[in-house]
Amino acid sequence: MNQRSSEGELAELLRSELNRYSVGEKLPSSRVLVERFRVSPVTVTRALARLAAEGLVVTRPGAGAFRAEPRPAAAPAGDTSWQEIALSADPGGDAVPRSVDASGVLASLTAPPTGVIELNGGYLHPSLQPERAMAEALARAGRRPGAWGRPPMEGLTDLRDWFARQIGGTVTAGDVLITAGGQSALTTALRALAGPGAPVLVESPTYPGMLAIARASGLRPVPVPVDADGVRPDLLEAAFRATGARLFICQPLFQNPTGAVLAPARRAEVLAIARRAGAFVVEDDYARHMGHEDSGPLPAPLAAADPDGVVVHLRSLTKATSASLRVGALAARGPVLERLRAIQVVDSFFVPRPLQEAALELVGAPAWPRHLRAVAGALRERREALLAAVRTGLPAAVVPYPPAGGYQLWLRLPESTDEPAAVSAALRAGVAVAPGRPYFAAEPPAAHLRLSFAAVAGVSELGEAVRRLGGCGVG
Repeated sequence: MNQRSSEGELAELLRSELNRYSVGEKLPSSRVLVERFRVSPVTVTRALARLAAEGLVVTRPGAGAFRAEPRPAAAPAGDTSWQEIALSADPGGDAVPRSVDASGVLASLTAPPTGVIELNGGYLHPSLQPERAMAEALARAGRRPGAWGRPPMEGLTDLRDWFARQIGGTVTAGDVLITAGGQSALTTALRALAGPGAPVLVESPTYPGMLAIARASGLRPVPVPVDADGVRPDLLEAAFRATGARLFICQPLFQNPTGAVLAPARRAEVLAIARRAGAFVVEDDYARHMGHEDSGPLPAPLAAADPDGVVVHLRSLTKATSASLRVGALAARGPVLERLRAIQVVDSFFVPRPLQEAALELVGAPAWPRHLRAVAGALRERREALLAAVRTGLPAAVVPYPPAGGYQLWLRLPESTDEPAAVSAALRAGVAVAPGRPYFAAEPPAAHLRLSFAAVAGVSELGEAVRRLGGCGVG
């Protein structure tokens, strides 16, 4: 049983027993709960924290946990129906949609119920995270002189320099802004580079979080198909001509969801096409630290071969560490850099300095390269296990591009498949998967599923998940 399910089950057991205690009465000690339920002290602490967050218990350091006073009855709900008009009114005649669809993002962020295998997750399982190294880095960071002061708005110079060296080419610290993770960087980039109503070219399929940002900003995503070698340059050029777009957003390395890598012959061609169109290329390098053990040398970022400022590059440390280590970077050249900086300052001022200091400590520690090697080995093992299970247990499903990096398999389902029904059947069978529809800016060519192999406890869960999927008729 993994840590997450253990603490959830223990919280439920303790919740069901609370009526045995009067208000203010002390619950059994942590030691007693550890022995009684045969769980770790960490599980007990987290389960009690859940109950405290629900207002059912009160924890007092050094004294224990006590049953809390019942919460007062909720006040009658007010009438919020007026908001329907306020949220949709358009007195200025602005035709830009104001609603925000986050369903594609939530499909990967929402933790499934206890007992459900998580093939929809977008982050490393705790067993793959460098938890000890992150804790030590955070402790060291907190002791640095000035660690709790206000940082430069662009970010700490040493951290900007580290990101610049990672990007390579002639990129310098002066070209880099520190951001609160990749999603924040992507939001800043789209707001800086395109105005409401403008068309933006996107890979098809592509990351739903980017589509959500674009639509929430009033932009019009225009799909450009990808194949095993990444985006198709002929269709990209045709899309620029047809739309007049001045922005193309892509993931050249281990594209999400397909895992495709932009082929060497296409890299210079994509940049040349964008230059001729007078357009920017946003390079979302989200998986730079998630190559598999057998992926070989990785191609340099597009930004490393771009002296003319065509590429706006973004990346983060989050995917290779923890969902809560939200530290990333934007790199750009020319007047656009000042616009990116201004938008970030207006939105969030700056990334908290302790988090930046912790990131610096982490990437400068000997544990960092060891962690990346461990992740590369684990991801390869999981990819191979899931591929083998899919080929045996879901023979009608097709994996167009077996990936050499990233954390997901992209499955094309048989033509007759009802995708929403398949996702629902999978969840009833105890497997959470990401539906394919949110990855397309327009109508999808077929039913798809994205299966993550990073968020589970180990390879045995992957085999069991596929067995359950086959048993409920998926693939």
